[in-house]
Amino acid sequence: MNVFVIGANGQIGKQLVERLHEEGKHDVTAMVRKQEQLDDFTSKGYQAVLGDLEGDVAQLKQAIAGMDVVVFAAGSGGDTGADKTLLIDLDGAAKSVEAAKADGNVKQFVMVSALKAEDRSAWPDSMKPYYVAKHHADRLLEESGLTYTIVRPGALTDDSGTGKVKVGDVSTGEVPRADVAAFLAHVIGNEAAKNKAIDLVKGDTAIEDTL
Repeated sequence: MNVFVIGANGQIGKQLVERLHEEGKHDVTAMVRKQEQLDDFTSKGYQAVLGDLEGDVAQLKQAIAGMDVVVFAAGSGGDTGADKTLLIDLDGAAKSVEAAKADGNVKQFVMVSALKAEDRSAWPDSMKPYYVAKHHADRLLEESGLTYTIVRPGALTDDSGTGKVKVGDVSTGEVPRADVAAFLAHVIGNEAAKNKAIDLVKGDTAIEDTL
């Protein structure tokens, strides 16, 4: 399938693009914001396009054309304020969902969310704008009519991936970004992952044995 990764220059997105490219099961296209990022991806033999989540839906729809799967792995980052969280993590996700729906050919939309995004009572005060964005982006996707998979990882770490995770019935925990990327690759095209929201932390089950 043709897989389109939004936020491909982020820490999870970049590892996902690399993994999909190496596995060779799908054709992957990376969407990045800056020309130097595009040049970096293409110099490694990856397909990449420029796109701006603060731009309009029509531009995103044009970028998505011909894609079977869209993965939203973008984020404003921890160094920005609530304004960028609103513009990227919420409205950028909403625009991407709108563009995928308008395209009419996207078979699966995969959203990278956050553990407990669905439960307002669990949101830490220090990260409430982030959780508000994730909560409503998830709801927009669930109500869009698109076939979706929402992945809700726990606290993200830069530890080496283990290839083992725990999914479902998770209240807290952390997970390496490398394992999140590997799990995203696992859910792409996976019938068992469709129209589900999946909690994800590190654990003892091999990723390929989940779902």
